[in-house]
Amino acid sequence: MSFRLRVLALLALIALTATGATAWLTLRQASRQVQESVTAGRKDVQRITDVLRSYGYQHGTWEGVAPTVRRLAQDTGQRIRVTTETDVLLADSDALAGRTPRATGGQPPVLVDPRPRLRLPETPVKRALAKRTVAAIAEYRSAVAYASCLTRAGAKVAARPGDTGVPEVSAVGRPPAQCVEQDPGTDPRAGQDVTAVSRCDDEQQLATCLQRVFTERTATLAPPRLQVGLGFRGEAPAGLAAAPTVAVASGVALVAVLGALLLSRAVLRPVRALTSAARDLGAGDLERRVPVSGRDEIADLGRAFNRMAHSLEAAEERQRRLTADIAHELRTPLANLRGYLEALRDGVVEPTPELLDSLHEEAMLQQRIVDDLQDLALAEAGALTYHRALVDLGEVLEADRTAHLAQADAAGVTLRTDVPQPVHVHADADRLRQVVGNLVGNALRATPPGGTVTLSANRLGGSAVLRVRDTGTGIPAEQLPHLFDRFWRADAARGRTTGGSGLGLAIARQIVTDHGGTIEVASSPGAGTTFTVTLAAAEGPG
Repeated sequence: MSFRLRVLALLALIALTATGATAWLTLRQASRQVQESVTAGRKDVQRITDVLRSYGYQHGTWEGVAPTVRRLAQDTGQRIRVTTETDVLLADSDALAGRTPRATGGQPPVLVDPRPRLRLPETPVKRALAKRTVAAIAEYRSAVAYASCLTRAGAKVAARPGDTGVPEVSAVGRPPAQCVEQDPGTDPRAGQDVTAVSRCDDEQQLATCLQRVFTERTATLAPPRLQVGLGFRGEAPAGLAAAPTVAVASGVALVAVLGALLLSRAVLRPVRALTSAARDLGAGDLERRVPVSGRDEIADLGRAFNRMAHSLEAAEERQRRLTADIAHELRTPLANLRGYLEALRDGVVEPTPELLDSLHEEAMLQQRIVDDLQDLALAEAGALTYHRALVDLGEVLEADRTAHLAQADAAGVTLRTDVPQPVHVHADADRLRQVVGNLVGNALRATPPGGTVTLSANRLGGSAVLRVRDTGTGIPAEQLPHLFDRFWRADAARGRTTGGSGLGLAIARQIVTDHGGTIEVASSPGAGTTFTVTLAAAEGPG
């Protein structure tokens, strides 16, 4: 997988993990805390209403309820505002805590009814139920009056439900003298209670009717129902718990750190190897290479480094060969020149015209080698000067044929041109003649007497194709890859009869390359050799 894709995949995995974990944690925490908040709120509301109902049930009045409200607010953390159904304020936890009362929240108030629920025995006798109800009304009036008196007197009040649900009130300790518990049997309103209860004789739902009569008859004496407001406007919701969030965030951070470590290891290990190899390469160890595996960008970098090192090693080897070849090419002829000159100086050899011509020819040969080396160095450095113009390849081939005609006649080789139609290119005419001249000279040396060397040019689409074809001895296939190397010749003995300086083809290839073209060779031993030069064709003069 591509290194870039691996990085993107790792980052995407971290991002997805972080997003998923955060979303899961937020949803889980929010759901759980909302549920816990609702449950806790319900418990708080239930506790507040139970305590207030118990207070009203036990004391028969709301007097002295403020301390109870303060305690409930402290225990539950709720803001509590207690009013009667007629909106008479009884207690406000804000005021009790010494702060300015805040506006109530948007939640509807909770109703608290302290009056007891009438309990009746399961009997089909209506008279017994009616009598039980009348007695319960009287008992409740008596209990409420006694409990209210005890509360106002500051006594501690105790109450427990009786058989009918009516509280049985008593003082904890000695009751105050001013509070006397009345006998329910002496209630002067008993007759009115009987009359009210008798209206339920015709009711289908007797128990419900009796409960309604009980509530109505005790309403004026019992403490009124309460409206309990909880909370305040603008109250902030409970925040999410920090510990699970920190745990998940730490887990995601750990995954990110591990991913970064793996990524850095995958990157830094080959980078260190490349750095070490580059340091060794700079120190002269041209055989240094880096191990490469995989198909990502780091592996491509390693392969590119190895190719560069191989190119440097090959260039160094070519440089050594070039130095050796130049020394070889110059040593023998210079030794000959030196020997003859010393012999002439010592009078050992007579300075005949033939000897002077031979020495001059040898000096000219060395001059050509030096000139070829200079041309090749300039061409490879991109400093060779070209004067481009519209050139007719037919004229170039004809000029080279004329220049080499005498050499061809001397070798018994037929030299001809084949240009069926004009072919033009934008090029340096002199440099093209130099290329063709090198190819023709090699062809004439490789062609035995009676053979033919053909110079041809034609146009194929947008390309101009120039060929030099001979019927000579040919070149073995294993030698073709070295044909354009400097100082390479098919004649291993480097004989002057079968080869020149060994620089002509290298110069020709560089000139063709500088013209944006290609040069190729095809050969079969015994059947001849064909050099093909391909250049971009140009339109001829209009």
